[in-house]
Amino acid sequence: MAQFSDKVNLNESPPPEPKHPRHKPQGNEPAFDLRTHLYRISGVDFTALDGLGILRVQTIISEVGLDPNRFPTVKHFTSWLGLWPCNCITGGKIKSSKTRLVVNPATNAFQMAAQTAGRSNSALGVFYRRLRSRLGTPKAITATAHKLARIFYRLWTSSGDYQDPGMDYMNNLTKNESSITSTKRL
Repeated sequence: MAQFSDKVNLNESPPPEPKHPRHKPQGNEPAFDLRTHLYRISGVDFTALDGLGILRVQTIISEVGLDPNRFPTVKHFTSWLGLWPCNCITGGKIKSSKTRLVVNPATNAFQMAAQTAGRSNSALGVFYRRLRSRLGTPKAITATAHKLARIFYRLWTSSGDYQDPGMDYMNNLTKNESSITSTKRL
């Protein structure tokens, strides 16, 4: 980890405090502070995203690398991950819009993070649960993993901080959408 160049000087801008600090490593987590090293080499605290733990971030960074210029847009990134719908069009009609089957550890990490985020009290958790009730669990996982990948790409390219809008934001958004559709029915 020391071989990688620093994108952030830890003395000038230390990593933000973790959401759920743990005193001892769990499962396969390393005994050293991997989160600080990942923050130092990437310049972004990806663990601020709901569902993305230290080991999942390490898996994603090891697969996609540290250079976001490999993917010109977020659409290229999500397509490479296999989280973008692959529309099969014939005769002007969309016959299928399933996602491609991709064997990629980064995709698996985003899908596991989507399931974990579904249990959280955050905007992503509300999004996942809303889609799960309407579309079913597999499609909700894919859609939430796609959303997580888009947020990850935005943070990766802009080196910004992630602020969760919260459960209330998504609940209010859902209420506004339902009131608009009910007034359209009248």
